[in-house]
Order: sequence, then structure tokens, then C-alpha cells
Amino acid sequence: MDDQPPVAAGGPPRRRRLRVRLQRRMKTLSRSPAVVRFVGRAIYEALRLVYATQRRAAGSSDFAAILAREHPAIVALWHGQHLLAPFFRPRRLPYVALLSRNADAEINAAVVERFGIATVRGSGGRVREAASQKGGARALIQLMRQLREGFGVCMIADVPKGVAREAGLGIVTLARLSGRPIVPSAAVTSRRRVLEKTWDRTTLPLPFGRIAVVMEEPIMVPADADAAVLEAVRVQLTAAIERANRRAIELADGNGTH
Repeated sequence: MDDQPPVAAGGPPRRRRLRVRLQRRMKTLSRSPAVVRFVGRAIYEALRLVYATQRRAAGSSDFAAILAREHPAIVALWHGQHLLAPFFRPRRLPYVALLSRNADAEINAAVVERFGIATVRGSGGRVREAASQKGGARALIQLMRQLREGFGVCMIADVPKGVAREAGLGIVTLARLSGRPIVPSAAVTSRRRVLEKTWDRTTLPLPFGRIAVVMEEPIMVPADADAAVLEAVRVQLTAAIERANRRAIELADGNGTH
């Protein structure tokens, strides 16, 4: 048998350990309050610049009138299509946004709160499983309380790391329990970059373009809705948000004004 050469000191195993240690330190640093505040402010300022350079696309919904009429409503959006959501909230209307409970969501919270929008932590797609998930129960209770107090709710309809652009039962359940309408919504800019490798095809809005905002007819969920009705509304909501999203893309790209 051939003799195997000894592994040199400081070889691949040691480099791997150093790399793992460095990655852990960078992850810890990225979650520090100071870094979260800095990155949150940078994203907030970038979004303000993007919005300030946009022209309203012809054919967009009169979102201010719709949200004022339906207030307090549950505004439903897709993951990856939500970065411009703070810009179509009428400033005179109070809103709260549901964000996930993982540590990475701290930056999202820092951005949203700079827009004057309060935050609630929990999984929007899973609030129906409140009995087995304390985080889901707390989020559901907080959102219902906020709606009773006159706050609208901005909620991502599809479930994180689940099937992109397919509404979960969480938002439908909140509408049933609260008696408030769901407003299927989408916002798209003509100049944008789609991150194809992300699970939700996150879309980054770019400056100096047109912004289109589309809202579908509000959806009410009966208070006595059983599992079959909830599922039917979930399917209806999925179709409505995607319809709004396709229409917003058409308007932003100048293909839907005729």
C-alpha cells in the first residue's frame, strides 16, 4: 500500500475552521444593534430616493381613496414585491406591518419603523396554527388588537420559504376573526432588478422610472367560515394578488394603458 502524505499543519481542515469561525463572527456582527440601525437607515434612505424619482404610471389605482374607504383594512402583498409598500400608505392612516420572528428581520423592522409603521412579529402564513405555536398566537392577538384600535395591517400573504406567490391561511384567518377586509395589492417600478435565485424572486426597485400601484376589490371573509370556505377564499386571494401584480407590471412597463 502506498504511503499517504501527512496533512500539513495549517492545511484544509484548519482553513475550514477559520472560515466557519469568521462566518459566525460576521453573522453576529451583522445582527448587532448598531449595524442593524446603520443598514436600516441606509435602506430607508435608498428607498426614499427611489420613490422620489418615480413618476406615477397611468392607470394606477387611487390607493389613498381605497385605503381611506376600507380603513382599517388588511393590505395583502407578495414576498419580493413589498419594498415599495410604505409609499402607498396614506400618511394620515396608522398602519402596522407583520414581520417574521427570525433575527434577520431586525433590519426589515428598522426600515419599516423609519416610515412610521409599527411592527408585529410572527409568521403570517401560520397564524392559523396558533394553538401549537406561541409566536403565531401572539402575532394573531396583537394584529386583532391593532385592527380594533384603528390600525390597518400590512401583511405578506405567502408563507416564508413556502410556495412563492401562494397565499397562506393566516391572512384569511385574521380577516375572518377581525371582520376586516383584505385588499389585494401590488406595487411595481418600471426600472427594477429581479433576483432570480431568491425563492420569492425578490424585486429591487431602481430610481428614475414609473411606479404602478394596483389594488383589487376588497375580500371579506364570513365570520362563520369553515375550513372549506377558508380554503376557497385563500385560492381567491392568491388569484387576486397575482392579478394585481401582473396589472402593475403592465402599467409600469407602459403596456397596459390602452
